[in-house]
Amino acid sequence: QVQLVESGGGLVQAGGSLRLSCAASGRTFGTYTMGWFRRAPGKEREFVARVSTSGSSTRYADSVKGRFTISRDNAKNTMYLQMNSLKPEDTALYYCAAGRVVITTVSWDYWGQGTQVTVSS
Repeated sequence: QVQLVESGGGLVQAGGSLRLSCAASGRTFGTYTMGWFRRAPGKEREFVARVSTSGSSTRYADSVKGRFTISRDNAKNTMYLQMNSLKPEDTALYYCAAGRVVITTVSWDYWGQGTQVTVSS
């Protein structure tokens, strides 16, 4: 069982930056692929970024490439999302998730409660 707690959300002006954190419980953090997702008002949840167990491999949604950076610190059981050049369309509830690779996809097994990011124009 893994418990995930997000933090770092808030209100920021367009062009600004925020750093989200996802703290995980348990001793198995380093065995999970970790990811960030978001759900904007009136929209479905969408993938933002993911990072491999070691942190050496990352993937991003096209909408955030070049602006967001995902990373993890396995010694601290924590994952991060550095968000720069924020846009109003980045406004959403951001969730972190832990999962395992199944063939070519990731099965996301655990989810946090989310942290709100609001970008004003």
